[in-house]
Amino acid sequence: MSLVEITYFCKFDNSMQPAMFRCSAAEEKRPLVVALHTWSYDHSVYYEEYCAAAEKWDWHLIFPKFRGPNWDPDGCGSDMVVSDLEDAVAFMKEKCNVDPDRVYLVGGSGGGHCSLLMAGRRPDLWSAVSSWCPISDLKAWHAQCKGGKNDGYAKHIESACGGDPEISENAARQCALRSPLTWLANARRAGVPVDINTGIHDGHTGSVPVSHAFNAFNMLADEKERFSDSEIDYIVREERVPDGLEYREKDEAFKDHPVLLRRRSGTARMTLFEGTHNIFPFIAFEWLARQSGGKAPDWSCGKAVDCRSGELSK
Repeated sequence: MSLVEITYFCKFDNSMQPAMFRCSAAEEKRPLVVALHTWSYDHSVYYEEYCAAAEKWDWHLIFPKFRGPNWDPDGCGSDMVVSDLEDAVAFMKEKCNVDPDRVYLVGGSGGGHCSLLMAGRRPDLWSAVSSWCPISDLKAWHAQCKGGKNDGYAKHIESACGGDPEISENAARQCALRSPLTWLANARRAGVPVDINTGIHDGHTGSVPVSHAFNAFNMLADEKERFSDSEIDYIVREERVPDGLEYREKDEAFKDHPVLLRRRSGTARMTLFEGTHNIFPFIAFEWLARQSGGKAPDWSCGKAVDCRSGELSK
């Protein structure tokens, strides 16, 4: 079936919140994927590719509003967002025949931000998390955007968090509470598999510097396997991989967007590919399909899949 719009009960304020919904007709238990909208949109935009991937793998899918664009104080990683996504999983388990060992989370850009946030806030909910071009630190992103071509995002953060975090202690506190870096240690302790992906040109032709992805990986990685500040600064500045860090294998899943750098540590992986502010849902689903709760992550290279346009405008 194609996606249909539904509403589901959200306990935070006893409201009915909208989502796009797909329930597999298969008799056996099927995986569930919770897919997240981008920073400036809601459940009415960017769900088509997720739907196509869910139909290919015949998974249950919910694409919730979770309070809409991230300039709204109710959105942008608030406690209300966390609660709504908990309820989305509960709703799907009630309505569909969900395999409890295969409950996945995926998102890009603002959805990448929220996927990492939920990996840290509720690691127990997910069998695996796929995050693309994420924002991991709202205060840092505010400073990177303010006064430049992406100043609109700085204003969004101020609207959501109650002011300029460089001036207001309360806004800085809200930025921290809504930032994945504050919570990702929980995901590391819980051992939830987290796959972080970003295009090397993001922050130049895209809106989120790749430092956000690297810093998130560092929170999940063992200390000896973290990227140094100098390595991250070089990649951000030069848009190239430092000598000695180049990825030498070939991952067929990324055939049209070659992997330039890749590192694993524990249950986390960081992939830097040739691209910009992109998400490729079919690549994400191909990896998620090989993950199962209670088992070690499968980090093998993927199979060639549909790499249809995945560039995110916001």
